[in-house]
Amino acid sequence: MDAHVTQPEGAATPVTVRFNAAAPERLSRALQDLRRGFEQRRLAGRLAWLDLRNRYRGSVLGPLWLTLSTAVMLVSLGFLYSTLFQMELSEYLPWLAVSLILWNMLGQMVNEACTSLTSAEAIVRQMPLPFTVHALRCVIRNAMVTAHNLPLIVIVLLIFGILPELGWLMILPGLLVLGVNALAASLFLGMVCARFRDIAPIVGSVMQIAFFMTPVIWKPQLLSPEYHPFLLLNPFYVLIETIRGPLLEGGGDPAVWATAIAYTVLNCGISFAFFVRFRGRVAFWV
Repeated sequence: MDAHVTQPEGAATPVTVRFNAAAPERLSRALQDLRRGFEQRRLAGRLAWLDLRNRYRGSVLGPLWLTLSTAVMLVSLGFLYSTLFQMELSEYLPWLAVSLILWNMLGQMVNEACTSLTSAEAIVRQMPLPFTVHALRCVIRNAMVTAHNLPLIVIVLLIFGILPELGWLMILPGLLVLGVNALAASLFLGMVCARFRDIAPIVGSVMQIAFFMTPVIWKPQLLSPEYHPFLLLNPFYVLIETIRGPLLEGGGDPAVWATAIAYTVLNCGISFAFFVRFRGRVAFWV
């Protein structure tokens, strides 16, 4: 059944909009949303910048407080766990700096992905803006926050004499893989948590458990060799290792990269399928 909506007589340019309930064209509308969202990526960037300005309004140092707190945590945990694990500080602290900052980015991204759409409720209800813009806004905002902590990695690496190598170029595809997964997670978790509001606390609890199950504070070498293959079952370890490996080891394990690509395809497939099927209901869920 087709429904026709036409502007009143006397309007400047009469437009007829057709809605076919039997063939809602979900796939084409989802693809159009993604295309228009990436076309408006500058708008997403400006909205993300506005979010940071509002978050730290009235603060003297602003997001630099995150840098200072992360630096204090790195020094404290570095001296403590290097002693507990009986490792040299020069070996352990670079590992901890890279791992902790990457984990903070991942954890914050996943937690904020749960509210990527509900936090934009007013815009979703009043403006026909692509939902992809809100997902990009979440990704860019967290990338900006992480950028304030990146100098800590450079400082720690230089202090311990770890200089740039050719293998560091592998960081670029690692960041690309991480960004694609972050965008897919923002769309998927944003829709799921808009429909079921009790999912977000569950995700927060899972992330707390995942922090201790992922080699962030501890190194994989502390595990028995027979348990090393099971680390590939942890998607957070795989995503972190695509960046940490080139930085600290001058390259990356092919098994890690293959698994990371597999997880990325799976994540994007699930997110896109959910987006195609339920995109039209998001405005009612938020």
